[in-house]
Amino acid sequence: MPDCIFCRIVAGEIPSKQVYADEHAVAFLDLEPFKRGHTLVVPREHVGDALADAGVLASIAPAIVATGNILASRLGASGMNILSNVGQDAGQSVFHLHVHLVPRYADDPGMGALLQRTPSDLDETFAAITG
Repeated sequence: MPDCIFCRIVAGEIPSKQVYADEHAVAFLDLEPFKRGHTLVVPREHVGDALADAGVLASIAPAIVATGNILASRLGASGMNILSNVGQDAGQSVFHLHVHLVPRYADDPGMGALLQRTPSDLDETFAAITG
């Protein structure tokens, strides 16, 4: 999809702070993170959302697990929110399946704190992850 920003990131046409990639998925830091290390996992194949194709959703599960473990170990996260918005009314703004991995820390716990953005420096976070 030439007009899909995530397809263009996967193709390397748009730079990203990539933290993981395999044959099915690419994971990169969210440009507007809710918490330090907020990362998106997207399939290489264009699929509109998490309910559009169970096979594609299943194919990115290993990347979600691997990326979550990388974020937890390298950033010292003690928890992780894993979510995907389906449709505009749910908050989906890019209509290419993507799963948010939001590392969580002991000093900012719980669902209530999830949507309160915590400022973080993307370059510093990327360096901590890719070391």
